[in-house]
Amino acid sequence: MGWKEAAEPVLTRMPTVQRPEGHVPFKRKLMWTGGVLVLYFFLTSVPLWGLPAGGGQDLFGQFRAILAGGQFTVLHLGIGPIVTASIVLQLLGGANLLGLDTDDPRDQVLYQGLQKLLVVFMVILTGLPMVLSGFLPADQALAQQLGIGIAGVQGLLFAQIFAGGLLILFMDEVISKWGVGSGIGLFIVAGVSESLVTGIIGPRNGLIFNWAGMVLGDTALSVDNVLGSQGQVIALITTLAIFVIVVYAESVRIEIPLSHARVKGARGRFPVKLIYASVLPMILVRALQANLQFLGRIIVSQAGSPTADGRVVIELLGVQMPWLGLYSQTAQGPNSPVGGLFYYMAPIRQPTDWMWWLASGPSQEIWQVVTRVTVDLTFMIIGGAIFAIFWVETADMGPRSTAKQIQNSGMQIPGFRQNVGVIEKVMERYIPHVTVIGGALVGLLAVMANMLGTIGGVSGTGLLLAVSITYKLYEEIAEEQLMEMHPMMRQMFGD
Repeated sequence: MGWKEAAEPVLTRMPTVQRPEGHVPFKRKLMWTGGVLVLYFFLTSVPLWGLPAGGGQDLFGQFRAILAGGQFTVLHLGIGPIVTASIVLQLLGGANLLGLDTDDPRDQVLYQGLQKLLVVFMVILTGLPMVLSGFLPADQALAQQLGIGIAGVQGLLFAQIFAGGLLILFMDEVISKWGVGSGIGLFIVAGVSESLVTGIIGPRNGLIFNWAGMVLGDTALSVDNVLGSQGQVIALITTLAIFVIVVYAESVRIEIPLSHARVKGARGRFPVKLIYASVLPMILVRALQANLQFLGRIIVSQAGSPTADGRVVIELLGVQMPWLGLYSQTAQGPNSPVGGLFYYMAPIRQPTDWMWWLASGPSQEIWQVVTRVTVDLTFMIIGGAIFAIFWVETADMGPRSTAKQIQNSGMQIPGFRQNVGVIEKVMERYIPHVTVIGGALVGLLAVMANMLGTIGGVSGTGLLLAVSITYKLYEEIAEEQLMEMHPMMRQMFGD
């Protein structure tokens, strides 16, 4: 008996959101989408009950824009467990270790059940160490008041995190089946948009507020202030440039002509976009980096020893390992890596991480900074290309799947026989190459945006995701409106 037969009773009984039996009107889809977004914003404002007044440490703070969720709230984990589970499934599927055929309805159910089971496992694997390691400390006063001890408050904290992880999983499923777009994408757009609005009109460090201070003379008018964190001119230019580049890249495409095999004059085009796999694989790359940094913080918190210069080094089996990880020290404990392997694998988040000639720049040697930038560029470019390939194959966007879709729609490529194998060979000329180029390009743009900075401190990857997801959401809304006006178009779009 294989693993599928053994796991089928469990995987087929995983809770799921029922699919609509027929066509869901566009207005109802908007209502479901809006309702889930309101619930999302509400949950990101509900603080974790049991944390002390000083809060804790946000291990995913630098990745918050792409992992969504809210810091120290019920949705503290955000979409992290969902993304991590997707990475594991893509790696297993890419190595053909699952043995699942996504065209088989039974295997589709098993795949979805396995994904949910992995998400639950990742919620536990991510949330439990945060609570037990003290990054989300238990409030001692509450423990004494309730008489349940520190362990009891830790249990309450983990229960809230666990519930939030499951809620965001089913919220994503509701939008995917009953709403417009993808829940994960909408949550990212919501978080990034909130940061952008705050960065522009925020009452403290907003762009307009800072400019007004310079005009009124409250802030010194200097080159550093205008271009730096006060004026944010470079960040503003970078943000606008990312918007323009992503929208332009989304419109660049190779259009393969199609004609209907039976209906004369019926023609169409199959677009192969430059960013064919979209920018969603960037979530997987950054999530992998986030998990590596999470692992480093857990290790140094449990096996770290202070150094003479006030920092913390990883110590295993009584041996200090600065080559593995050297961290700065704060009142709450080890903070960010400043040396070792985990430092070089940490992404560039802002200009001061690599501009060593600035007073507020990094304290590391020039060669260390250059090495970190090189590693980040290499990781994002190569990782973007690899995960784009995995994404295309998993999402049935590869040459073979695309050829089947064209064949089933009754279309063919003029000048070629109406055969799946023939269409697949034509698609193989374009899709694999465009997928790799697009994935590498998105990785490069993400790193460059981080290096130059963006409005509101939004990461380059987060901004790329927000712009691309919004553009695709606009296309999907236009498609939904077209199908509402012309119901016969639903068959063409596969509704």
